[in-house]
Amino acid sequence: MLVDSHCHLDFPDFAAERDAIVARAREQGVGRMLTISTKVHKFPEIRAIAETYHDVFCSIGTHPHYADKEPEITTADLVKFTNDPKVVAIGEAGLDYFRNNSSVENQEQGFRRHIAAARETGLPLVIHAREADDDVARILEEESAKGAFPFVLHCFTGGPDLARRGVALGGYVSFSGVITFKKSEALRAVAASVPEDRILVETDAPYLAPEPYRGKRNEPAYVTNTARALAAARHTDFDTIASQTTDNFFRLFSKVPRAA
Repeated sequence: MLVDSHCHLDFPDFAAERDAIVARAREQGVGRMLTISTKVHKFPEIRAIAETYHDVFCSIGTHPHYADKEPEITTADLVKFTNDPKVVAIGEAGLDYFRNNSSVENQEQGFRRHIAAARETGLPLVIHAREADDDVARILEEESAKGAFPFVLHCFTGGPDLARRGVALGGYVSFSGVITFKKSEALRAVAASVPEDRILVETDAPYLAPEPYRGKRNEPAYVTNTARALAAARHTDFDTIASQTTDNFFRLFSKVPRAA
């Protein structure tokens, strides 16, 4: 069994054939899929998808790209959604200095509100960090000093220092199809360094399809390719990575049932 710990099944890329996409993932042994919120105002759509499929769960949160569009979302607003049995995580939230689609101020304020929601609910925070390693690590350390909270650095493309500091705070690190790319030697080295009880795999579909699908639309079934690349980077076998990442997923996303 594998788990796609991060995908976006609500995106238009999947609308015409969502049933087939979920079916293909199941055929590849993907037992759970976590479809991630990017806008709180679109939550009804995400929730409807999660309700349609017994093996799909979801999160609630505002992506840093949209921090300027949802500055009014409070910690209390996020927390109220978590009573829903299908909502198993907070986010994704964090910092993105590559696109800079929202102000740094609103990104950071939103990030801290999401952290507070994770701390209050005990649900893991899904963190987006792009070209912002130092500030993400700083905020995580500042906020952890106020009280621990579970989190995962999703689609990790940062440096070894962010991975190390995140793991030191109890966090997990999730790897996407980027680790299959030819020029990702440094990232594969980071993937090899993360403790075996802190690694996850994901697709971030429809983005970042792994080799040999690079450049095409990604989908949850392709998480198997990422798992094989992770196994190679860690000098182990596919079954071991499948077992480790699946166990880690259920430990972190503890609200997700193993059988549904």
